[in-house]
Amino acid sequence: MASDLSQMALQGLLVADFSRVLAGPFATMLLGDLGADVVKIERPGTGDDTRSWGPPYVGGESAYFLAVNRNKRSVAVDLASSTGRDLARRLAEKADVVVENFKPGTMERLGLSYEQVSAANPAVVYCTISGFGTGGAGASLLGYDFIVQAVGGLMHITGPERGEPTKVGVAVVDVLSGLFAANAILAGLVARCATGRGQRVDIDLMSCLLAGLVNQASTFVTTGEQPRAIGNRHPAIAPYEMFEASDRPVVIAVGNDSQFAALAAVLEMPWLASDERFATNPSRVVNREELSLEIGRRLGEETAAVWMDRFERAHVPSGLVNDIGEAFALAQRLGLNPVVHLGDASAGDEVAQVADPMRLHSTPVTYRRRPPRLGEHTEEVMRELGL
Repeated sequence: MASDLSQMALQGLLVADFSRVLAGPFATMLLGDLGADVVKIERPGTGDDTRSWGPPYVGGESAYFLAVNRNKRSVAVDLASSTGRDLARRLAEKADVVVENFKPGTMERLGLSYEQVSAANPAVVYCTISGFGTGGAGASLLGYDFIVQAVGGLMHITGPERGEPTKVGVAVVDVLSGLFAANAILAGLVARCATGRGQRVDIDLMSCLLAGLVNQASTFVTTGEQPRAIGNRHPAIAPYEMFEASDRPVVIAVGNDSQFAALAAVLEMPWLASDERFATNPSRVVNREELSLEIGRRLGEETAAVWMDRFERAHVPSGLVNDIGEAFALAQRLGLNPVVHLGDASAGDEVAQVADPMRLHSTPVTYRRRPPRLGEHTEEVMRELGL
């Protein structure tokens, strides 16, 4: 059967997006990229907090806000007013998906809790995103990404050995939480196909981070050992770290013994692969200091470009330490097309966006709307809701 490439995976689904900042808006943007109609509810005058998170600004719009709000319509209403609450209730009762990340109790006061919405709309998949859960002792705590990176242990294992605990250079907990939220929402929609009923979905940043610690978390829960920061090294693989070539740093990520043998051959140090200190990965981990000294001395004799050429030909996993500009240039050279442009260029209304990495070949993601101006679609949505 031929594929209909005009069909979007989530075409026809309506998402009522009451979320702000990053985790929720990232999740709803992914749903929008897959074809859902996402209606973003914002405060009049200020809108989503990230509209003011800058500089940098692009044409008066925050680059932060632009990152996670394409394929959405913006409705600016005051939820403290009867008109705003009426619009919000009508939207939620019509929606397939509701996403919110207000403080616990807020949606209840607005008449928009899961129980209230699902009573009129039993098919709704209702996703709440919080910092530390909604029903326990953490319900009142504010869950900013930086705080969760700190209290969730990520900063403890990030940064140089015996150095200052360090946050990751992007709000990775919010990103993880947005991915978990989108995944759970899609699962709820699939389950609805069988049952006809929606369900409540609870996502909290703390649990998402602990799950995202994967092998480090597993080390602790299975052995009781406390992982620690070891800079750019891997706790269980060697060599898996950064080295200095004669002109710039490179990284090597050797995952098995055959790759290590290939590395030793490229370095013109074949004896490394037969030395009992380095012959197997466990022995390399135990003796990583001596191994790193041997590799580091040799790498410092040539430029990074020379080593990258040799490593690529020998299939040794390696790479340059790129800045973000170099990273985008590499992705473009590899044919990944990492940037898309939305809006009307002729009207000076075009904005660059990072491409969605999901590549569905029969129902591909689409880029239908640039990130909206605050309240841009208020009248349009009100008409659709009969207001």
